Formats: sequence, C-alpha cells, structure tokens
Amino acid sequence: MTTPRAIVTGCSTGIGRSTALELTRRGYAVTATARRMSTIAGLEVANTCELDVVSDVSVAAAVAQIGPVDLLVNNAGVGIEGSVEEVSIDDARAAFDTNFFGAARLIQAFLPAMRKQGSGTIVNITSVAGIAAPPLAGFYAASKFALEALSESLAFEVGHFGIKVLVIEPGGVATAFATNRFDHRDPSGPYASLAQQWEGATTTLRGGLESPGPDVVASALCDALELENPPLRTPVGTDAEVVAASRAAMTYDAFEDGMRQMFGIDW
Repeated sequence: MTTPRAIVTGCSTGIGRSTALELTRRGYAVTATARRMSTIAGLEVANTCELDVVSDVSVAAAVAQIGPVDLLVNNAGVGIEGSVEEVSIDDARAAFDTNFFGAARLIQAFLPAMRKQGSGTIVNITSVAGIAAPPLAGFYAASKFALEALSESLAFEVGHFGIKVLVIEPGGVATAFATNRFDHRDPSGPYASLAQQWEGATTTLRGGLESPGPDVVASALCDALELENPPLRTPVGTDAEVVAASRAAMTYDAFEDGMRQMFGIDW
C-alpha cells in the first residue's frame, strides 16, 4: 500500500504544526511548510519546505520540490482585528492575500495532479468567524467567509473527479496566533466600549472553560479524513459547535438577539 502524501501550510506553530505531527502519526508522509525554515527545523515529519503562500514564485518552487500530493491542508493564516472603520485597507488586503488567496494559490497549484490521478482531499481551515462574523473582526471574518464560499464551489466542482473537500472551523484555540495579526484596536477610540463588552465572549460560549490546544483541531481534522463520507464542514470546539448549531437553527436576526443577550451587549 502506498503511503499517502500530504502538505500542510503554516507549520511554524499551533494548528499547522499539530496537524503535521498528527497526520504523521496516522501514516501520512507529510511535508510541513513555513515561511522561515528555522521555525520547522527538527520537526518530526517526512519533509520540510520553505513556502510563502502569498508568493506565486514560492508556491511554484514548492510544487516543483514536493510533487503530487494526496492531501492538501490550507492552514496558513493571519489575524486582523479592529472596526471596519479603523482597519487600513492595505492591511485588510494583506490578510486576504494570506487567508484567502494563499489557499486559492495552493489549490490551483496542487489540484491538477489530484484531478489527473482521480483522487485527493483538500482541507481548508477557516474559523468560527467564518460561520458568524463577530464585531471588531469584520475583515478577518470576511476572509474566512470567502474561503468557506470558495470551498462550497470547489467541492461541487471536484467531487466529479473523486476529490473531497473538507472545511475545519475551529473556535478559540490556545496558540501563538494572536502574535501573528494586524491589530487596529484602539483602547481610546470610538469602539472601545464595544470592545469591553465583547471581552470574554468566547469564554462565555465555552461555559467558562479555557481554550483547547491545537491538538484538538488536529485530531478532529484527522478523524474527519478517516470518514468514508465526511461532511463538508466540521466545527471544532464548544464555541464553534454552539455558533454553528445556532446559525443553522434560526434566522440571523434571532441569532444576533440571542448573542446580545448571552453576552450582555447593549451596543
């Protein structure tokens, strides 16, 4: 039996790193990638590769080095916080280039070989913010909503060729992700009161529990891969599961009213 080949983006820390290791434990020959090779030096996977998902040249070089894969995990991402009014368009564009167009670049790069071999799986890691857009993270949520939409179209298109598409939607996860973000929150700005009211919202959704570590996401992703007919979307974490179930069960207006009551927001 041939060992399945996988590529995972954004393996410096967090979800990407945990996913690369969990896939390795489950029998995949994993190529872990990151913008800086020093951050994945010594990672116990089959291969490592320098990859900047916002660079066409870097993506082409990675394809030439890695070759065809059976599994693509689009994990690389950056955060962007602040009101729609205050976030700079340049930073919003940069976030989209990583979170959305970065995934699209990798899909376009590795999909042709999957299509020719008649099999493969593409996993796009989005966010609970791709289910419901929270205040003060509109551009981040927009990038994740966009990736969710792309995934829907992609799944319809490539299922014909024997290729599966999975969307993993983590809630709050304890990682170093907060250090990799564009932060436009102004503690003295016009939205400071809203930020104070929103503080702790995810903790409330988790029933006061701490955020889980990235291993939870990696395990959920790998469990989904082992299903014969996995669902398109898999929310991960209590907060993501609550939001996903609520959005599916009610209109948006009812959902918003419920969230305002739950978090005590009178903004």
